[in-house]
Amino acid sequence: MQFIKGMDVSMLKELEDHGAVYYWHGEKRDLFEILKESGVNLIRLRLWCDPYSESKEAYGGGTNDLETTIQLAKRVVNQGLEFMLDIHYSDFWADPAKQIKPKAWKELSGLELQSAVYNYTAETLQRLKKEGVEPSIVQVGNEVTNGLLWPEGRIENTEEMAKLLSAGIRAVKENNDQIKVILHLDFGTDNKMYRKWFSDIAPYHLEYDVIGMSYYPYWNGGLDALLYNMNDISQTFQKDVIVVETAIGYTTDSLGCSGIVFSKEQSNQTKYPATMEGQETFLKDLCETVRNVKDHRGKGIIYWEPAWLPISECTWAKPIGCEYMGDKAEIGNSWANQALFDGEGNANLALLHLNQM
Repeated sequence: MQFIKGMDVSMLKELEDHGAVYYWHGEKRDLFEILKESGVNLIRLRLWCDPYSESKEAYGGGTNDLETTIQLAKRVVNQGLEFMLDIHYSDFWADPAKQIKPKAWKELSGLELQSAVYNYTAETLQRLKKEGVEPSIVQVGNEVTNGLLWPEGRIENTEEMAKLLSAGIRAVKENNDQIKVILHLDFGTDNKMYRKWFSDIAPYHLEYDVIGMSYYPYWNGGLDALLYNMNDISQTFQKDVIVVETAIGYTTDSLGCSGIVFSKEQSNQTKYPATMEGQETFLKDLCETVRNVKDHRGKGIIYWEPAWLPISECTWAKPIGCEYMGDKAEIGNSWANQALFDGEGNANLALLHLNQM
């Protein structure tokens, strides 16, 4: 496996529908052409089961249903880039704070729920293969630190959680045993949590290949702690490791957006100035850190939503989406100042110099 310089651009269709354009050295270009030329070699796309209300109103956040994923994946493959599929097993965002069962599976539990996971995964991969966009890597669940498909698959119900993960993994491997499977947790510097989580699932002999980590420096601490955890976890469990989500701001300006995540407070939690140069230095240091994992177990990094320009209509959720999740967080474009493009769509220094990292 070559060292991954990846990007998650799952918001792209929604951004382009609202007028987003991207520039490479001043020339307007297709985003995937720019990413390919910059040295990116893999694109990660999330997948939600049914991101619509009962009245078919989109939840927002990119509305990443299977049709949207196929559209984007075709553009990925046409550029000769690898495609990584991130299956959330939810109708909307799944993370350590929420793992909501899809509406269609609401009444399922036990073997029925395990069968739903297996069948959904298998049917998804069969459709992608038919469309000519079979992924090379599949992430079974998103940030499953506290489990998935609650309440049955909560981390406290370790055996049931493992059975649900196993059902997804089995569907991947039976479809194509060459596809790499990632299990992904958040907070990539929390060694104690990673050791416990992977030790707890070890008795169930899950057939995964890679441990994925989220690492946001303003939430998770310094690169030394990340390297320690990646070294320890990769050696302890004899698995490759990838930072499957990361980002940092190039400014603390909200760029006119509401609900912005990266502020002066977050910037002060890192040693990197909130400038384009600071963003570039962080990405360079991160790549170097992952390359330094023992026995070449560090396989790469994936930057989260680098193309999310400050378009106010492109929010992380619409009101109907927040209502569905019971989430009271401020609705808005929360990511624009962490993109790898400026407010006008020009590539930032970090992207311009990615080939050198």
